[in-house]
Amino acid sequence: MLKIYRFLKPFTTMVIGVLVFVFLQTLGDLYLPSLMSDIINDGVMQGNTDKIMQIGKLMLLIAGGGAVCAILASFLSSKTAVGLGTILRSEVFGRVESYSLNEFDKMGTATLITRTTNDINQIQMVTVMIMRMMISAPMMAIGGIIMALQQDKTLTWVLAVAIPILGCVIALIASRMIPLFRLVQVKIDKINLVLREKLTGIRVIRAFDTIEHEMKRFDAANVDLTNNYIKVNRIMAFMMPSIMLVMNFTSLAVLWFGGIRISNGSMDLGALAAFTQYAMQIMFSMLMLAMMFIMVPRAQVAAVRINEVLDTVPDITDAKETKDSVTGKGYVEFKDVTFRYHGAEEPALRNISFLARPGEVTAIIGSTGAGKTTLINLIPRFYDVDSGKILLDGVDIKEMSQENLRSRIGFVPQKAILFAGTITDNIKFGNAHATKEEIQHAAGVAQATEFIANTEDGFDHAIAQGGTNVSGGQKQRLSIARALARKPEVYIFDDSFSALDFKTDARLRAALKKETTEATVIIVAQRVGTVMDANRIIVLEDGQIAGIGTHRELLNTCRVYQEIVSSQLSEEEIA
Repeated sequence: MLKIYRFLKPFTTMVIGVLVFVFLQTLGDLYLPSLMSDIINDGVMQGNTDKIMQIGKLMLLIAGGGAVCAILASFLSSKTAVGLGTILRSEVFGRVESYSLNEFDKMGTATLITRTTNDINQIQMVTVMIMRMMISAPMMAIGGIIMALQQDKTLTWVLAVAIPILGCVIALIASRMIPLFRLVQVKIDKINLVLREKLTGIRVIRAFDTIEHEMKRFDAANVDLTNNYIKVNRIMAFMMPSIMLVMNFTSLAVLWFGGIRISNGSMDLGALAAFTQYAMQIMFSMLMLAMMFIMVPRAQVAAVRINEVLDTVPDITDAKETKDSVTGKGYVEFKDVTFRYHGAEEPALRNISFLARPGEVTAIIGSTGAGKTTLINLIPRFYDVDSGKILLDGVDIKEMSQENLRSRIGFVPQKAILFAGTITDNIKFGNAHATKEEIQHAAGVAQATEFIANTEDGFDHAIAQGGTNVSGGQKQRLSIARALARKPEVYIFDDSFSALDFKTDARLRAALKKETTEATVIIVAQRVGTVMDANRIIVLEDGQIAGIGTHRELLNTCRVYQEIVSSQLSEEEIA
């Protein structure tokens, strides 16, 4: 947890301010019972009104100063805790942004969301408590014991018995609660996972009428979390009465034995009143420490989870000396590339070698699971190859910075992703400096102008989160327009025409051919009609290249391609 608090450095002045104000407030609280003793002994007992007024004014001044110090300490501690939370969220988000897909696969999206929100909130809450309670409670306890000894040493034996009993009660309760708090974060992860799956998959859930099943799944996770919290609250419900019982018995013992000492003439009434106040301050400080010992372990769990995110070093990082001053047109070359997913027994790709040139279209085709998407995910370094090399204009992509590499690529993923905003915003996502004319031109090439014109606001039409208010084909065309607006050296289309009708597909490919005459185009497709005009077709089977050539060449030489073509085209179309 201490590793988390290294981010408090910008708030050093505020932390020092909290320490000062808490110290002053504690001093005032410790001094007030002593003044009350003086009022009773020197004022009330002797009927000295002037003395009562004089000490009373001083007590009011100290109480007012303590209130001001408490307010300032609370303000500064809250501001420090919120600032720490802001920095932690920024650090966690920045680190997650640098992750390769391997890290996302290992951790999972649900737990990353929980760690960025709930876990950091736990750290914020405990930070405030630490700066207010953990600092003042020991000072109050130690100071109270010292002041109580000054009032009456013999009566302090009551505290010597009460404090260990209270400590045992707190230790017993904490030992039961800490394991339960550690389970809470894991159960929150689970409920977040189920909820996220339910919301993102709502169409499939409704289509297959599994709403009842999903409700049961959510209820199971929800009840599990609820039962855990109920166990915690049962123990919490036992904690307060038991601690108050010890405190009340302590007060009773102080008054009982204090009364005996007063009747014996060994103690005056003012000292007893002050001693009673100090006893209560000591007990309350013990209570505050008990709360800290219960809350800190939960925050400790959260801190460990946050540190896991911050300490996870991405598998894919930039080289110490990058080669970014590369001039070229977008030559992409695979040299004997082999790749295996984390935890997989067999490689997803084996011994892949080919060259994609500018001004040409390189198509990749194969059956489901052949490795087509895996292959193109290696080009922007979403994953790193296990062996072999991928070259861009003759330079190994591992020797280029990721920013420079990806700035040269226009990537259209298999699953079209749109963001909340307008159509213009989504197209400008590919090029933030794109002009209105460039946006319209990109939309025109992507065959999106017609449906955009039919919307109420045109290019200012609002897109819902995830693009749920447009069709699959419209999403694909906007994704293609986003890539075109970038004007990259290399275009990668991962089965980006699957949701288009044949007419729109043909028009789009014809427009793309004119637009990308000087760029390298790599297309992954399932349809033979989409790839048959490509300059080069790569046929994949079980992660290996089964054939490379033109449509005509592969019809004569590649069995796998012949099977794919015969399954999609009639004999007349093949001829």
